[in-house]
Amino acid sequence: MNSVLVLAVLSLFLLPVVCRSHGPKVFSVLRYGAVADNKTDNTKAFMRAWVAACRWRGKSRVLIPPGSYYLASLILRGPCNGPKQFVIKGVLTAPTKPALFFIDHWITFQHINKLKIYGGGTLDGQGASAWPYNNCRTGSCKPLPVSLRLDFVNDSKISNIKSINSKNFHFNVFSCYRLNFSRVTISAPEDSPNTDGIHVGGSGDVAIDTADIATGDDCISIGPGNKGIRISNVVCGPGHGISVGSLGKSDREEGVSGVSVVNCTFRGTLNGVQIKTWPDPEAAGGFASDFMYDNIVMEDVDNPIFINQQYCPYNLCSAQGSSKIQISNITFSNIWGTSTTKDAVKLECSESNPCHDIALENINLKGPGGVSSSSCSNVHGRSRAPVNPPSCIR
Repeated sequence: MNSVLVLAVLSLFLLPVVCRSHGPKVFSVLRYGAVADNKTDNTKAFMRAWVAACRWRGKSRVLIPPGSYYLASLILRGPCNGPKQFVIKGVLTAPTKPALFFIDHWITFQHINKLKIYGGGTLDGQGASAWPYNNCRTGSCKPLPVSLRLDFVNDSKISNIKSINSKNFHFNVFSCYRLNFSRVTISAPEDSPNTDGIHVGGSGDVAIDTADIATGDDCISIGPGNKGIRISNVVCGPGHGISVGSLGKSDREEGVSGVSVVNCTFRGTLNGVQIKTWPDPEAAGGFASDFMYDNIVMEDVDNPIFINQQYCPYNLCSAQGSSKIQISNITFSNIWGTSTTKDAVKLECSESNPCHDIALENINLKGPGGVSSSSCSNVHGRSRAPVNPPSCIR
């Protein structure tokens, strides 16, 4: 009995050691030469820490402690040996020298599975130094860097991160599957050009939940080739709303299907929920289908519900005509609030490819002075009362 008692007591002391042994191996960037003085270029130190963590067999964590770290462009590549964490507790600061602007990324993660990016830290893109170079109104859109690119990153999570003043998009997701964003904060001035909050392209099973986005372009944009995009509990504004598109600008684009936008609020945005396609009759046809917009609040939004198949920003379209993109099976339900324009619902579909199975259910949008209207072209579908403004779907 005494020996059993001794073993039991020893097990209590050994238990914390055993538990700790299962935690991820920590690779602090400070151990690899990083300096938190906001002027030393920490690119090589971050790269060395990542390579060591990526090679570690099993769970590992790259740690960026509190402080300000200057970084030039950085690509962190996989595949890695086991799940990896990238923990940002400090502020990462981007370059402000024009010679370092004209690339497509600032920080990129590529070909990684089971990645977690979190920590409560901030990505500061220093966008004000670059925005004057991005004059899209004259066709002079420079390839400015996206703050954080995720390319071929699967089964991964991004949470509790803040992005401010990106030079281009804040987050760009390409060819990623089973990816979750949660508790992200995104901020840039209302007039900052092309600063989409989160852009998703060519991906599937992507969830964006509990985000606060205020920026100069789309809060969230969904490009071609996406399937199964779930957006919930997002506060958007200022910005251009949550957009599918633009679609149909390039030939042989893949379609978009299975998009849901629920429990979201739009405040002072240019658009609320929008589907936008280019009016190029030469482009091969694509599609946008099986979307659900539900339980949405609009507060002083210019275009709360908008299907725009004549999308042509700055009148720079290469061709004019009817869009080849087929839009179908779209439901707008339980949407209420205020519009700054009289036409609170605009369903402007393609003449050659009319919209099909468009549904309006339980809509209550008030325009200036409390009066609102809707406008439709080339739309087939249904409405279920109450619908205000009165439905124009026939």
